[in-house]
Amino acid sequence: MGRERWMLGVFILLGVTSTWGRLIQRFPSFPVGGMLPNGGKIWSILVAGSNGYYNYRHQADVCHAYQILHKNGIPDENIIVMMYDDVARSPENPTPNVIINRPNGPNVYKGVPIDYSGEDVNSTNFLAVLTGDKNAISGIGSGKVIESGPKDHIFINFVDHGAPGFLCFPNDELHAKLLESTLQSMAYSNKFSKMVLYVEACESGSMFDDILPDKNNIFVMTAADPRESSYACYYDKLRGTYLGDVFSVKWMEDSEKENLLLESLHHQFEVVRTETNTSHVEEYGDLDIGSLPVAYFQGYRQTVSIDESEDIPPIIDAVNSRDVPIEILKRQYESAIDKRSKRILEYQIKRIHRMRRHLDVTVLDIASEIAQGDHERAAYLLQSESKLTYPKLDCYETVVQYFSRKCFKISKNPHTLSKMNVFINICSVSWASAQSAIKAMDVICIKERHLTGIL
Repeated sequence: MGRERWMLGVFILLGVTSTWGRLIQRFPSFPVGGMLPNGGKIWSILVAGSNGYYNYRHQADVCHAYQILHKNGIPDENIIVMMYDDVARSPENPTPNVIINRPNGPNVYKGVPIDYSGEDVNSTNFLAVLTGDKNAISGIGSGKVIESGPKDHIFINFVDHGAPGFLCFPNDELHAKLLESTLQSMAYSNKFSKMVLYVEACESGSMFDDILPDKNNIFVMTAADPRESSYACYYDKLRGTYLGDVFSVKWMEDSEKENLLLESLHHQFEVVRTETNTSHVEEYGDLDIGSLPVAYFQGYRQTVSIDESEDIPPIIDAVNSRDVPIEILKRQYESAIDKRSKRILEYQIKRIHRMRRHLDVTVLDIASEIAQGDHERAAYLLQSESKLTYPKLDCYETVVQYFSRKCFKISKNPHTLSKMNVFINICSVSWASAQSAIKAMDVICIKERHLTGIL
């Protein structure tokens, strides 16, 4: 028995030695403390672009991402966090200063250094922080920016609502063309060696599909393809909201249990794509970067966070992100005990449906006005699924921005995001244009711009 144990120990030691030998041969120097083997640094910007307690999951995702990077040795001075920060201390939160990202999970809010919060979370500040523009961000938040150089890696995690061709912030939007031009400008200015973006949003693939060049040292993974929603998960009865998003939960679960020095970005993509069965996880940009270790963007430590014996709850309650407000109210209605609470919740549900119907009618009227009474053309604008391509971006952005200004402010009426394909269709046919759409909105949208809360 003693000899057998001795031999087993030798085999284990040889196996460990062999593994580390291969590691050292492949990666002569590990990323340590946010430093790369080439002497460069790992920088990260983590963004939760929404507000409101019903969007709890977005801030939970970002806080969790911070905890992973922090534990992996990336110093706080290299991590920039942008989130509205209205969830942890919300009157609706039964556990003040505690945010969790999975059922019975740890408090991921604790210790998160929030650099930009409240109204400072906007697309202008995001781009200033990303490009290292200290002058533009002077006097705002912590003032921290990405101060990267030609040897550095940048990891961006954006979590929020989205629509074809843009990502949302609490009070504005970031359009694909501006993001793409910003990334290209950074690449030409040698502000990074490699960049990786993980984007959690509906139609997130549309930000990069046929827009982002495939040889620019930028690798992107998105929660959804250009035409589908992402999904929320882990409804918590106590907190009355969803704790996470499927894509985000899956990539972070993988990062916590894998050796990130051995796992490549492409392998993580394959794992997340397989385990995310609610939407089509996609990859874009320079796919050659996918062969690099995840550790080169998320940091590295020799021990993993999740014990193999820890019971990670399965996702059995995923819901389309656009249906979250109604699903939350329905669940609260089902669990309500007294009649008064049920009446209030029933009213809130009916109000959302009523507001959505008003939006439907308004968009139908805009399409009919553009089509000049031609029912077939109006139906095409309302029902077709044209693809958003680079040549259409200027027209599309013009129409979207005017709709938000004249009809319904998008950031205050999230369900408007479900109607954006109508505007892609407008920019896809010869008999309609941005100008005809603007004229139609001037006729139809008279009082609508004052409405808010179309959830």
